[in-house]
Amino acid sequence: MTDAVLRCQGLTRHFPSGTALDGLTIDARPGEVVALLGPNGAGKTTTMRLLNGVLEPDAGTASVLGLDPWRQGDELRARTGVLTENAGLDERLTARENLAFVARLRGIPEARATPRIMELLDRFGMAHRADVRVQGFSTGQRKRVALARALLHEPELLFLDEPTSGLDPVATRDVVDLIGSLAQEQGRTVILCTHFLGEAGRLADRMAVLFSGHLHAFGTPTQLAGELWTGTEVRVELGRPPGADLLSRLGSIPGVVQAVPLEDGVLARVTTRESVPALVAACVAAGEQVFAAEPRQPSLEDVYFEIEARAKRGAAA
Repeated sequence: MTDAVLRCQGLTRHFPSGTALDGLTIDARPGEVVALLGPNGAGKTTTMRLLNGVLEPDAGTASVLGLDPWRQGDELRARTGVLTENAGLDERLTARENLAFVARLRGIPEARATPRIMELLDRFGMAHRADVRVQGFSTGQRKRVALARALLHEPELLFLDEPTSGLDPVATRDVVDLIGSLAQEQGRTVILCTHFLGEAGRLADRMAVLFSGHLHAFGTPTQLAGELWTGTEVRVELGRPPGADLLSRLGSIPGVVQAVPLEDGVLARVTTRESVPALVAACVAAGEQVFAAEPRQPSLEDVYFEIEARAKRGAAA
């Protein structure tokens, strides 16, 4: 892709303990949020470190912001922002001093850095603690300062590893909104590593699902759902479990792929939405009261857990 901000092909990394990443191929576009999803040990953090030039691969190629991460690492990291799962702040310094120190390392003039530091601390609700030593900060407070540090030099590409872990619900909402605005309004690309699927569902344009170093799926949730399942899921609320006769009747309707019982109705899968009226009509003809019939597109969580289940079945085979 000519417009890709990030592109890697066959990226592989081995450690003495085993293979952390095996043949990863993904890309990211300007202003896109790509979520790296998977359990601990899946290869998510290794991927981020490779793409930012901190680790070298054993095989594969990559281009990030038009640069080779391993030959032009310093130049690349001048244009990227990184948030690691551990904040990595200097506890002897205050929040303001931590950011000022990084500003000096990055060569940001003091006249520009000083207002930028306070702008970011205020955005993350830490302005009132700007001159307090980090040593006494909570996990959430440290994470806020670390996020401010990652954004200090206005990077084009952000690598965010568990950005909301340790944050309270209000701070989590604020950080998620900020990440969304960075991508949608400011055109920055975000590589997001998270365990929180709801957070990923709100933010991610595309998702890369990793298990044991292998990429099992990459695309939009809608694209991946289309590869996993046929048609649309419809929940029909009847106020009670359906009988066997009703399930058989529903299963015989053209366009109905599957009909399974629920405690309060039926969960059906249909090839098109046009089958929904026939589904409802069959329930009414059978003497059932229909309280609701709701077509439902699979969520990111649905897609992730189905991919995970299939990956586990494949590993056990």
